[in-house]
Amino acid sequence: MKKVLLSLTAGLLSLATFAQTWSLDKAHSNVGFTITHMMISDVDGSFKSYDAKLTSSKVDFSDAVFEFSAEVGSINTSNDMRDGHLKSPDFFDAAKYSAVTFKSTKIKKGKGQNYTISGNLTMHGVTKPLVLAAVIKGPVENPRSKKQMMGITASGKVNRVAFGVGTSGATLSDDVTIKVSGEFTKD
Repeated sequence: MKKVLLSLTAGLLSLATFAQTWSLDKAHSNVGFTITHMMISDVDGSFKSYDAKLTSSKVDFSDAVFEFSAEVGSINTSNDMRDGHLKSPDFFDAAKYSAVTFKSTKIKKGKGQNYTISGNLTMHGVTKPLVLAAVIKGPVENPRSKKQMMGITASGKVNRVAFGVGTSGATLSDDVTIKVSGEFTKD
């Protein structure tokens, strides 16, 4: 029994040794969203302050864990009055719910560089499952730093009303398209 426990412990330690952490390069990343206004035009926005990381022990990232967080107070739609309204209790209530977070629960590799990322999105104090379509490019070696880098672009739709962000009506679509693009460097 002792040998089995020692072998199991050694195996788990070797897996932990191969786990790789990748940090976000914010200068080459962005977090955006699009919502339809009056059911006729799209309005784009972004978050200025955010962070993400991923951990993976497999080269193809099929076991990766993605973690993401955006500060609600950093919302930017290029209109100060609208941004203030979005931060208010009418929508995000940034004073009470300061962050939007996502943590993956499952990564499924598709054809080529395509993946499906399933996880839990928490927004406005509500957590719901979210599935993102993603493209993972790389890794490649940065010619200057010699560090490994990779890129992820992920997108999906979120029903904002289901999270308690605003109410349903003719002014704004219930669904919001989100798009996250990140460049990561291996630590």
